[in-house]
Amino acid sequence: MSLRLLIQTIFLTVIAATAGCGGGGSGGGAGGGSATAPGAGATTGSTDPAPVPPPDAVVHPTQLAASRFIGQATFGPTMQQITQLASSDYNSWINAEFAKPATLRRTYIDQAQAALPAGTTVSQNQFFEAFWQQAVRGDDQLRQRVAFALSQIFVVSLQDSGVAQYPRGVASFYDMLAADAFGNYRTLLEDVSLHPMMGMYLTSLHNAKESANRTPDENYAREVMQLMSIGLNKLNPDGTLVLVAGKPVETYTTGDITGMAKVFTGWSWAGPDKTTTRFNGGTPDANRDWTPMQAYPQFHSSSQKDFLGVTIPAQSSADPQASLKVALDTLFNHPNVGPFIGRQLIQRLVTSNPSPQYIGRVAAAFANNGAGVRGDMKAVIKAVLLDPEARNDNVQATPRSGKLREPVIRLAHWMRSFNATSTSRQFLIHNTDDALSGLAQTPMRSPSVFNFYRPGYVPANTTLAAAGLVAPEMQITAETSTTGYLNLMRDVVPNGTGTNRDVKPDYTAELALTDTPDALVERVNLLLTAGQMSSGLKAKIVGAINSVAIPAATANNAATIDTARKNRVYLAVFLTLASPEYIAQK
Repeated sequence: MSLRLLIQTIFLTVIAATAGCGGGGSGGGAGGGSATAPGAGATTGSTDPAPVPPPDAVVHPTQLAASRFIGQATFGPTMQQITQLASSDYNSWINAEFAKPATLRRTYIDQAQAALPAGTTVSQNQFFEAFWQQAVRGDDQLRQRVAFALSQIFVVSLQDSGVAQYPRGVASFYDMLAADAFGNYRTLLEDVSLHPMMGMYLTSLHNAKESANRTPDENYAREVMQLMSIGLNKLNPDGTLVLVAGKPVETYTTGDITGMAKVFTGWSWAGPDKTTTRFNGGTPDANRDWTPMQAYPQFHSSSQKDFLGVTIPAQSSADPQASLKVALDTLFNHPNVGPFIGRQLIQRLVTSNPSPQYIGRVAAAFANNGAGVRGDMKAVIKAVLLDPEARNDNVQATPRSGKLREPVIRLAHWMRSFNATSTSRQFLIHNTDDALSGLAQTPMRSPSVFNFYRPGYVPANTTLAAAGLVAPEMQITAETSTTGYLNLMRDVVPNGTGTNRDVKPDYTAELALTDTPDALVERVNLLLTAGQMSSGLKAKIVGAINSVAIPAATANNAATIDTARKNRVYLAVFLTLASPEYIAQK
């Protein structure tokens, strides 16, 4: 069987298998299924796992355990990272990551702009290049991975026509998420609220006070509560719904939105003055795309503001900063924030269906880092990554554990695990939206403020739905996107990716194992599936590798031998990346 025919045969098998896992028909597509409130899908119809002993964070992990941990905490493990962690411990590794400075995307954008001819400007492409540089080669991997998770909670999208005009501003927004990833959630909430890209995306930028002819824009007021802090329904500390007479209790009302909207009046572009012209976008300052919005008291509502049981009395002189402080302090101290944000971080990094106990432990870390500090993101991240449900092998083996790897993570993982380098040093990977030939996902190009997928998404008519489980990433998983991913990886595994194949993998270590297919598969298993590949899948991949004969050397067939060895590696890597066992990260 030819290599092409062999890949095509297995390609079709994988499509069928993936569709059977819930990605097919109305069950897996973005149009099927439903989005439930956070907490609603986590426990219904399922049994919470029995208590498990906590992991010892200071014991050397095995290479397999190290690979699994790094796969959760970064954009994908490298062999060097696995080896280093196996000679250290989880806690020390995390602390070392906390100590690393953030790498900035805006710096790359500024450098790219300086290199362009006069009169031309950078585009979205330069943001994408900066993203992939840091995702693949950045040293501050934990920070970058958490920033990507935060970008899917605090959503700003280049699909918005206004935001799309400011790629440097979007780079700055992402840098802000990275800078605050190891800080305090209260700081993060304020930085997000005042960033001009968020102001533009959710229309709090140049939002004016009420008058006879207008009411304040309510967009950001609604979403900062619903998506970025307290959620739709009141939660217990373990993330389960608070029920009254058997029904969920809403966290806020339309009146709360109206009151909160007044808080976000009188904020607009930064600059050296606070004129009406500047408030409305005229006389633009050169750095207004990334400088925090400034207060314009003359446009801020001075009337009484009521929200979430708090009242800001009418102000004799409008004071936007004072109003903002009260509002953000109120959100920050709401009991929902710990379980609401904690659950989403668990979902993004570890598992789609954490138990209430897991959520409760993370929420407790949010409430108190052990030193009386609320909102310490370092404590939250440690709680997420070091929890028994994240590290214990017995929990890992249960049907409810794990999550789907989203497409952006898969591509980054492949590049990192096989030491991909960029010929241009720019990582010329641009828009990957196309579902048929790309990833059906591009960083910072969410189709809406609700991200690429909802945290409570339930694929309809699936065993997951019957079990009361959620599968957020399934919202962008369908026959089309599955086929597109497989088409893409079938192409890039042997050839590289990006403009003019700018990004190419280095398979030197794998090529050295082509005479021993079992060893080759075990290396790929370690890098891509953390040693979790089933014996059945191993046997199939080894069989596929063995079907590519390596001829005996002669004086004239060195090129043929080289091609055969490469094809063996390509098969091992592609078939693993294409397998449901890889796509479902456990």
